[in-house]
Amino acid sequence: MVDYEARGVSPHKLDVHNALVGVDPGLFPGAFCKAIPDVLGASPEHCYILHADGAGTKSSLAYLHYKRHGDIRVFERLAQDSLAMNLDDLLCVGAVGPFALSNIIGRNARAIGGEVIAAVIRGYSDFAASLRPHGVEIVSCGGETADLGDLVRTITIDSTLATRMLRADFIDCAKVQPGHDLVGLASFGRAGYESIPNSGIGSNGFTSARHDLLHSRFRTQFPESFAPEIAEVAYTGPADIDDALPGSEMTVGDALLSPTRTYAPIMLLVLERFRQSISAVFHNSGGGQTKCLNFGENIRYIKDNLFEPPAIFKFIQSSAGRSMREMLIVFNMGHRLELACDPSVSQEIIDIAARFGVEGRVVGRTERSTSGNSLHIAAGGETIDYT
Repeated sequence: MVDYEARGVSPHKLDVHNALVGVDPGLFPGAFCKAIPDVLGASPEHCYILHADGAGTKSSLAYLHYKRHGDIRVFERLAQDSLAMNLDDLLCVGAVGPFALSNIIGRNARAIGGEVIAAVIRGYSDFAASLRPHGVEIVSCGGETADLGDLVRTITIDSTLATRMLRADFIDCAKVQPGHDLVGLASFGRAGYESIPNSGIGSNGFTSARHDLLHSRFRTQFPESFAPEIAEVAYTGPADIDDALPGSEMTVGDALLSPTRTYAPIMLLVLERFRQSISAVFHNSGGGQTKCLNFGENIRYIKDNLFEPPAIFKFIQSSAGRSMREMLIVFNMGHRLELACDPSVSQEIIDIAARFGVEGRVVGRTERSTSGNSLHIAAGGETIDYT
């Protein structure tokens, strides 16, 4: 088994957190997203949020698929990945828009032509248009395409979303409450606002996922798809992107490239009805199921009713021999959005999600701790504790 950090990735980003020590934390220190005073409207009742994220190394996988099949749609879906990762982070503080979007595409022009750039731009526009009927308004402010041939091997797709909101509506997960249910919203299946079934993987852990699953032939056929410094640990898996994914009707490639689900249509209704009953919302992206540990004070998180892991996670675990402890840190393992809420509204939140074809369940609860934050997970026949 290859250590995750041997490929140049840290699931915890402790050095990044240390680098932020002393930086102004904004109006709500310890919140999921930083908020600053309303620099545009100068309203003391509002705050302003500017947030950046992207599709990560999933873009390298899309490149492999495109070179193999010539299917330009994979890059349209990467735009959805980039936008959804931003949008769902902002949902965690209760922001519902309207949102202003800007994007940055970094490319190696020898590998990535103009047709790919056009597909990415089209992807942003189409995804935003698909959310508009659900009350999610995203307005593009344009972006930048940079030719970075000596830095970027194929393509990077990143974006920024900005919005303003009432400070009174801000959900500050630094103040997550003990005695609340943890309601998870599934990352897999097919939501009513999605055009194809979703494997659930989202856009996190792809340095592990693609190298743990894909065969070494990709190392020799597409050396431009990975950094030469990690050649010995690149593409060490058993599969081709066109292989059937065990336990699924998808191929391995289709499952890995499944567009990241946004929960915005669901959350707009949930927040409209239950905002005051929600003490925190967590986007289980970097850090996976342990993301919650970063928020609140003296909270014991207990997750003892997780979803059955989708097929893509089972295949990654079996192919790479990774422990459940590590899988829960790197991947969402079945639910990417998690709400800490008063138990009296849990079922109604689950019912709203069901209206959109998304399964929800009470995956756990919060308790008061006297010794800092901790997390207890019961999954796969194991009990695992994190601090």
